[in-house]
Amino acid sequence: MLPVRGRDGQALRFLGTRTAWTPIGDGEFFCPGCGGDRNYQRLTGRRRLTLLGVPLLPRGTAGPVVECAACRHHYGTDVLDHPTTRRFSAMLRDAVHTVALAVLAAGGTSSRTALETAATAVRAAGFDGCTEDQLAALVDALAADTGRVLGGECGTSLTIELHEALDPLAPHLARAGRESLLLQAARIALADGPYTPAERDALTTVGAALTICADDVTRLLAAARTPS
Repeated sequence: MLPVRGRDGQALRFLGTRTAWTPIGDGEFFCPGCGGDRNYQRLTGRRRLTLLGVPLLPRGTAGPVVECAACRHHYGTDVLDHPTTRRFSAMLRDAVHTVALAVLAAGGTSSRTALETAATAVRAAGFDGCTEDQLAALVDALAADTGRVLGGECGTSLTIELHEALDPLAPHLARAGRESLLLQAARIALADGPYTPAERDALTTVGAALTICADDVTRLLAAARTPS
């Protein structure tokens, strides 16, 4: 900008640039400025050189950017990689449910205490109507599918489901949150006694999907055995 002075000494805008924004999409996102879920517009812009505020020569493109409908701030499009609060809650709920099934499938459903511990965790995560009998029926269905559970171990298909549930969630969980989810799974396994080899395998898979290193998995599984 090259300013000139008017008679009153105020700076007048002589040369500058102006960006004309065009909407190319919209949706809902987690706005880092507002700190919550908001509507947004995805914008692309064209810059023009202005003379006394009048647009003249094109100066290239701008954006794309994401504009919050509430605070009107502009953000890079990578902000859309962060899940909305509602989406994050759903991801966490599904993750807890999948982890609980994996641990129960590895340890069996003969223990009512383990089923009760798992159902309590799943209900707390958002599946309000989850019951012990529902979880037992799901695990029995898994046990009938040898591709999922084989010899009491976490099978290939169930391992894939764990990664499908946990891989998208892990980058958005702080370390404490990832460790808390593994500890919750460990308490389900311990509800009916010490870890079985199959339960350890399942918990190791959970830890890996949560990007927790092997040494920390070992530490956390040991810590879960210690009464608080």
